[in-house]
Amino acid sequence: MQTSRSHTPRRSVLYVPADRPRAMAKAETLGNDAAIFDLEDAVAPEAKNAAREGLRRHFAEHPSSPKERVIRINALDTQWGTEDLLAARACMPDAILLPKVEAAGDLVALADALAETDAPPTLKLWAMIETPRAVINAARIAEKAQESSMRLDCFVIGTNDLFAAARLPMAGARDHAHGWLMAVVLAARAGGIDVLDGVFNDHNDADGFAAECAAGAAMGFDGKTLIHPAQIAAANAAFAPDAQAVAAAQRVVDAFALPENRDKGVIVVDGRMVERLHRDAALALIARHGRIAQSDAGADDGD
Repeated sequence: MQTSRSHTPRRSVLYVPADRPRAMAKAETLGNDAAIFDLEDAVAPEAKNAAREGLRRHFAEHPSSPKERVIRINALDTQWGTEDLLAARACMPDAILLPKVEAAGDLVALADALAETDAPPTLKLWAMIETPRAVINAARIAEKAQESSMRLDCFVIGTNDLFAAARLPMAGARDHAHGWLMAVVLAARAGGIDVLDGVFNDHNDADGFAAECAAGAAMGFDGKTLIHPAQIAAANAAFAPDAQAVAAAQRVVDAFALPENRDKGVIVVDGRMVERLHRDAALALIARHGRIAQSDAGADDGD
């Protein structure tokens, strides 16, 4: 079990089927910030038992990792949920991802089940937001992040399920669902948790993927869930501050640090008015840039 990584970058979060040992091993060596080892949609019903055993072997063979590791279980009210939870608890990942969370009570049930196993507080919960009801209740669900016993640390948008449930055609669905996605981002911010954008289904369409990453970053998502290693580099680039943004942020911080500006609430930097809230945002961006650089350097050292 690794220490809590609440400030670790989550630019690129790769789904990996838990019934594919070679894919799980490879995911430990790639440039993704995190991996979701999937016991749910990616594993056929007849392969669930073998996937759990494979997951246990993987974590036994890889007790630590330079990246954040999450296990997606089946919902607790399914025939596989309880066994999935026990297997995930035994593996001790950084987080457990619960699918189809539609209300705060879904998280309460999982948190209570983990408490019964004496799981340490460093084991976090992630929640899939992938139904219309989940979007409507996103703010109430995110409020649970204020309760440490709930362990809630991140939202993951399940766009394929969400669009299908809303009866949107996949082509152009994001244009129609923009307000829904922004509502989930806002709920996550209110709860003080991260939020990850949904997958892009065509890993051969590099330009389309890059455009969707850029749009997701502009909307405020912390990163994107991925279906293929080929998508990692573009996601890492899109969800990291670029050099120009970092330099501009540093100019804002430096300007407020000048003796003549230290007591001012509003100043002019690069010809535009900036307030202290912009200074705070600049400091946060610089800190994020530093964490990403540190994370990437650590990953390189581990290769």
